[in-house]
Amino acid sequence: MDVVNIHSKVFGVEAARLGALIDSLASNDDRLWPGETWPPIRFDRPLGIGARGGHGPIRYRVSEYEPGRRIRFRFHRPAGFDGYHELRVESSGGESCRLVHELRMQTLGRASLTWPLIFRPLHDALVEDALAKAARNLELETEAPKWRLRVQVLRSLMRAVLRPDRQEVGAQT
Repeated sequence: MDVVNIHSKVFGVEAARLGALIDSLASNDDRLWPGETWPPIRFDRPLGIGARGGHGPIRYRVSEYEPGRRIRFRFHRPAGFDGYHELRVESSGGESCRLVHELRMQTLGRASLTWPLIFRPLHDALVEDALAKAARNLELETEAPKWRLRVQVLRSLMRAVLRPDRQEVGAQT
């Protein structure tokens, strides 16, 4: 199955301020990833091309990185996710820009069922939480997204199924 999933939000700030949020990913001062409520994003080394890691059961490596502008992650888990997701800043000129999260992949085998039934609702909620965290860290007013009941149930099930050691970077094999 072809999957194209795009989330974006326009921010009334200069692109450099928004790009700095991308550069903070997985750091001690991560101002973009909603690790307070979702599995933290972790890498085996500082953010850069070749860094391997992920969050929860999702594993990927940094395949492209333009500091302050764009980062692309190529999936290597779960099985059947063949593609990438990326974050990028699109400048609209002046003091307005857009933060875009784009996921493009082919799902193969069992992933053709797990993506729409399990991973997509969780992914969509996580990305919307990340966009809201970005707004808060840019000191812009925003409403906290509300999780649908389906997302709440799936999160509870995922916590029950995933052992804590499988959520760490070292468990990527």
